[in-house]
Formats: sequence, C-alpha cells, structure tokens
Amino acid sequence: MNATADGAGGPLDLLAGLFEGEGSAEYFGEEVTQAEHMLQAGALAEAAGAPDHLVAAALLHDIGHFHGTVTGRDLMEGGQDNRHSHTGADWLARWFGPEVTEPVRLHVAAKRYLCTAEPGYFDLLSEASVHTLRVQGGPMTPEQVRAFEALPGAADAVAVRRWDERAKDPLMATPGFAYFRPLLERLLLTEG
Repeated sequence: MNATADGAGGPLDLLAGLFEGEGSAEYFGEEVTQAEHMLQAGALAEAAGAPDHLVAAALLHDIGHFHGTVTGRDLMEGGQDNRHSHTGADWLARWFGPEVTEPVRLHVAAKRYLCTAEPGYFDLLSEASVHTLRVQGGPMTPEQVRAFEALPGAADAVAVRRWDERAKDPLMATPGFAYFRPLLERLLLTEG
C-alpha cells in the first residue's frame, strides 16, 4: 500500500498545495517563482532522460525553502544559511527513499563543489545564486572536494545541481505539479 497518511489528502496533496501556495512567491529575485523554478528543474531532468528518482529530486530540491515545511526563505534573504537542502531532505524522507532525498540534501554542496572543481562554473551562476553561495560557505576547499566526491550520492547531486542552475527561464513552458504526480506516486515509500 502506498504511503498516504499526512492530513486529509496525503503527501502529494500536501506537496501540490505548497507548490500552488508558497511556491507562487518570488524566488530570491529570479525571473521565475519558486514553483516555476522547481517545476523547470524537474522538466529539465525528464528531458535529459533522467531516471524517475532524479526527476523527483530535481522537482523537489528546494522544498526546504517553504515555511510550511521547514525553515523557510527568510534566513537566506537575511544572509544566513537556512540549510534548506538538509531540512528539505529530512522532511521528504517521510515519504521518499534516499535515492530522492540524498540528491536534495547534497544539491547545495554540489554547487560549492562545482565552483571549485570546474573552471567557469561560477560564471554560470545567477546573481541570486552567487549571493546564496556566499551564505552557504563559498566554493569548497580541495579537501572538501575530495570528501564530496567520495559520497555515494555525489554524482546524482551534481546532476540535480546542473538542472537547478538552468531552471530560471521565464519563457520556458513547463508542466504543472499534476503532471509529475504519477511519477511521485510510483516513488512513495510503502508502509509496512
């Protein structure tokens, strides 16, 4: 049986409500809303032929910015790291396995990693992403790069990060949350 216990409508209704509600808010000065950004990341992952768990991770990677779920955006806007990658992954772990939650948890570390490991990656960052990079600890040291590369989910997190950075196009036609529901439904943990 699929896990559906969390309020009246289950986890997918809860997520849909967050995308429709808080997700409609502006996204740190980007030209897309928070929900549009996340939907674009999911669509980019799907277009790249990513497996379902990575499409889900790309779609849900910034869920930790929502007040209704965890710590919200105010800390980031105020120049303090809200650790949205960790809190979002922990929150999602109620319904999804580590193949979804670990790329979410590591997507900020992946940005820090890429800024050190790939010359020119920093130049691809939006102004808002440069600001959050500073708040999140800046580019990794060589020691941190080696430690990150040894993590089991590092490659998936880097893939999510690349879609994350590209998912800020105000002209991109993107499906709504309902489009991704069947994929998310397949990935829900089963109850014992």
